[in-house]
Formats: sequence, structure tokens, C-alpha cells
Amino acid sequence: MSDLRNLLTEQLQDLYDAEQQIIKALPKMVAAANDEEVRTAFEEHLEETRGHVERLERAFELMDKTAESKPCKGIRGILSEGEEALEKGVNGAVKDALLIAGAQRVEHYEIAAYGTAASWADELDLDDVADLLGETLDEEEEADSKLTKIAEGGLVTSGVNESAKTR
Repeated sequence: MSDLRNLLTEQLQDLYDAEQQIIKALPKMVAAANDEEVRTAFEEHLEETRGHVERLERAFELMDKTAESKPCKGIRGILSEGEEALEKGVNGAVKDALLIAGAQRVEHYEIAAYGTAASWADELDLDDVADLLGETLDEEEEADSKLTKIAEGGLVTSGVNESAKTR
């Protein structure tokens, strides 16, 4: 089981870096959003993400490890693609739809990573670590669901996303 513990440590290091990258990216997304509901969702998730970093730091402590980052190339790539997409010069509802799509890619990556880490912690009988990771997993799933509701319910039904369809 020591190999799985090492893998869990590496996964936490990857997530630690990912969350820090996301903290840097979210203010840009807030500034780029046109729709108030989209902007608010990003602002709220920025605060949650700071809590995710704190939970990861507690998880490292519980494992008698120092909180360290390992470069998360996956999130770096997803964020980079999002920045490139915004450089295309889209505006209004199209930009908001693009921001939501990029944010959901990030959420899906995190859901997979936190789900894996929580399962490994559970397998290693690190119940407190598994609980911390599970809390964050729940928040990531909720953020993804909220973004879906905004995209499908808010932007589409308000007619804002209709303009995104025709451009």
C-alpha cells in the first residue's frame, strides 16, 4: 500500500497546484463575464477554491507531509485553451457561453481528480483525508451543476444565449 500512498501524495500535489492556478485565473474570468449571474458564480467559486487549498493543506498535515505543488499540466492546458478562446474577440452572450464551457472543463477535471484522490484515501484508511477531499468533490460537482443551470436556464431561457446561437 505504500505505493498507493505515494500516488495519493502526488495527486494532492497536483491538485494543490491546480487550485492555485485556478485562483489566479478566476479573477480574469470574473472581469470577462458580461452576465451578472455568471460573474457571481465565478466570484463565489473563487472563495470556495481558496477553501479547497486550505483543505488540501490540512490533508497534507494529516498525512504528515508538507504541502507542496507538483505542476498540474492538465489544468494549465485547460486554462490556456480558455485564454486562447477568449482572444478570438467574442463578446456578450457568446463570451459568457465560452467562459462557462471553459469553467466546466476545469470542474470536470477536478471532479475526476478529487474523486480519485478520495477513493485512494479511503482505500488507505485515511478517513479524515477522504472526508476533506469528499467535501471539495461535492463543491466541485455543485459548481458544475450551477454552471449548467446558468447556461441552460439563465442564458438560454432569457434569450441571451439565443444571440450566441446566431453569431
